[in-house]
Amino acid sequence: MDSQQNHCSISMMWKLLPMLLLVAAPLWAREQGTAYEALRVLGHQSGRESVNHVISIVGTNGTPQPGTWKILVDDPGARSGAREIEVADGRIVSERTPSRGVAGSGEGATINTARLNLDSSGAYAVASHTADKSGTQFTTVSYTLRTDERGEPVWIVTLRSNSGQPVGTIYIGASHGTVTRTEGLFAGATMQDVETERDVEEQGGILTTAKSRISHTFHRAQEEARGMFERVKRSFSDFMNHD
Repeated sequence: MDSQQNHCSISMMWKLLPMLLLVAAPLWAREQGTAYEALRVLGHQSGRESVNHVISIVGTNGTPQPGTWKILVDDPGARSGAREIEVADGRIVSERTPSRGVAGSGEGATINTARLNLDSSGAYAVASHTADKSGTQFTTVSYTLRTDERGEPVWIVTLRSNSGQPVGTIYIGASHGTVTRTEGLFAGATMQDVETERDVEEQGGILTTAKSRISHTFHRAQEEARGMFERVKRSFSDFMNHD
C-alpha cells in the first residue's frame, strides 16, 4: 500500500513539475534586473542627476540578463575622472574609483539618456533574433552600452558559448534599433558591405556571389531586426517618468 502511495506521489510531482517551472521562470527573470532598472537604482541612491553623467553600463554572463551591472559615471573630482558603481539585487553594492583613465569610444563621452529607446531586454531580443538568422548558437550574453564615434548610444552585445568563448558580437543602435555591425556573424558583414544587384552583375565570379549571399542575409536580418525593435522599444525617459 505504501509503495503504491509513494508511486502516486512521485507521479503527481512529475506532472506538477512543468507548472512549477512556468511559475518559477518569471520570478527568476524579475530577479535579474535590466540596464534601465540598474540606472533607476543609480538615480534613486545617487541622485537623479547622476543618470545624466553615465559613460557606460556593462553586464556580463547574462541568462539573458546579468545579475550585476557596472555603471561608469563621469566624475571630474575622482582620480581617474570617473566612478564605477556596481548594482545588484536592486541596490548599489559597491562603488570605487578605477585606477586607470576612462576607456572606450568617445574618450569617456557621456550617454544622452534622452536618446535611449532600447533596454537591455530589448537589445537581447534583437541580438538573439539576429544570431538565429546567422545560425549562431550561444549560452550567455554580455552587454555594453556606450557612445559610438558619432556620440550616439550603442549596445554592444557579445554572445558566448558554454565555455565562455565569444561566438559573435552585435552592435545595435540604442536610439533606432539598427544593427550596424556584426563580428563573427555573417562573416563580419556591415552596412557598407551590403552590395546591390548591380555590383554583383558588374563584378561576377564565385567570391562575389558568396559575398553577395552573405550581404543579402545580413541585410534581411537587419530589416527583421528593425521590426523586432518596433515591438520591444522602450523610451528611457518614459521609463523614469513612470517610476
